[in-house]
Formats: sequence, structure tokens, C-alpha cells
Amino acid sequence: MPQSTLGLHHKHKRKRIHQKREQYPHPDKLIRFFDGVIIAMGFIVPLFTIPQAMEIWVNKSAAGLSAITWMAYLANTIVWTIYGILHRTKPIVLTFSLMTSINIVIVTGIVVF
Repeated sequence: MPQSTLGLHHKHKRKRIHQKREQYPHPDKLIRFFDGVIIAMGFIVPLFTIPQAMEIWVNKSAAGLSAITWMAYLANTIVWTIYGILHRTKPIVLTFSLMTSINIVIVTGIVVF
């Protein structure tokens, strides 16, 4: 009886694609520039959320904030962090680990206050 190879075809195709990794640092200057930009954004973007956390914890008020929305943001950042870890993509892991930490602080503040 012949074996079904439909599932294995996808596995081997991904394996071949995965093995052809780009050089890092990339020889193309534009791509190398954007590699640096994305790493910088990994530090900068989470900083934009810190004022929201400060507002909650300093004023001890979460008025006007939706717990459901911030929990959804938290779930999203957790999934992205896991995705980055599984794919070993440092900029994704960096950005979403920081965002997860800040979102935990915000969700905790919403629940407490």
C-alpha cells in the first residue's frame, strides 16, 4: 500500500527553505540598514506604552481603559513572543518580550484599580 506523502512534502519543502538563510549582517546596505532600524524599534516602540502604565500606577486610576482590549493586546504580544522564540527571530523576541512585560503591568493596574 503506498504511503501518503502530502504531509511530508510540506515538511521537506519548509526544511529546504529554512536551510537557505540569508547572511547576517546582510551584504546589501539597504537591508543591513533596516536590520538596524528594526532592532532600534524593538527598544523604542515599547517606550511609547510606558506613559500609559505610569498613568495607571501613579494616579491609581484606570478610568476609561478597557480590560478586554488590554488583555487582547497582552495575548497578542505573548503569541508574537512565542512565535519569535520558535523562529529564533531576535527582533521579534526583543520587541514583544518588552511589550508583554509592559502589557502585564497595565492589565494588572486595570484589574487592581
